[in-house]
Amino acid sequence: MIKELRVSPITRRSAMPMIIDKHYMGRVPPISMAFGLFHEDRLIGVITYGVSSSTTLRRGVCGDDEADNVYELTRLWTSDDAPKNASSFFISQSLKWVDKEIIVTFAEIEAGHVGITYQAANFFYCGLSSKFKDPKVKGMENKHHSTYARGMTMQQVKDKYGEDNVYYVDRPRKHRYVLFNAKRKRRRELIKLLKYQILPYPKGEQS
Repeated sequence: MIKELRVSPITRRSAMPMIIDKHYMGRVPPISMAFGLFHEDRLIGVITYGVSSSTTLRRGVCGDDEADNVYELTRLWTSDDAPKNASSFFISQSLKWVDKEIIVTFAEIEAGHVGITYQAANFFYCGLSSKFKDPKVKGMENKHHSTYARGMTMQQVKDKYGEDNVYYVDRPRKHRYVLFNAKRKRRRELIKLLKYQILPYPKGEQS
């Protein structure tokens, strides 16, 4: 039952096995803060928040002045036997420790997700992520572009790997969610700064 669960900060090192072995994406995201969901002494969930490497994302939510006030909820995993509504409980409790006011996260459409958990946690739905093209390097197609092109411009990728070896593919778009980790007046101020339109929640059966 939910009342038997507790949420506590954990180290990045403690979070890593769950992120790599349990989460479907299987790779390490930006992590500035990590929290564990515990039933007694058993770790049954991990959530991480980090500063996105995308300045476009950070500046795009509420403008340049709030760009340093943005965290991305980068990973959320709970065990299959976690109680119903454990994920939304986990988010709400972890936010008590989070030191930024603007939280953005994404639901992977390609994985069949629409963001039901974020809807239950009262995130605003702000449509689909922006259209981007990601660099691919011939011979490295099995790797995510962030492993070899993180923080690099398109020209820098070409300079490093050779222009003939680099091509670009459309990045799959995702459902985008935003939550303001602030109270009353400050929350209203941030909502007014939001650059995205708040839309009705998409429907679906999955998480």
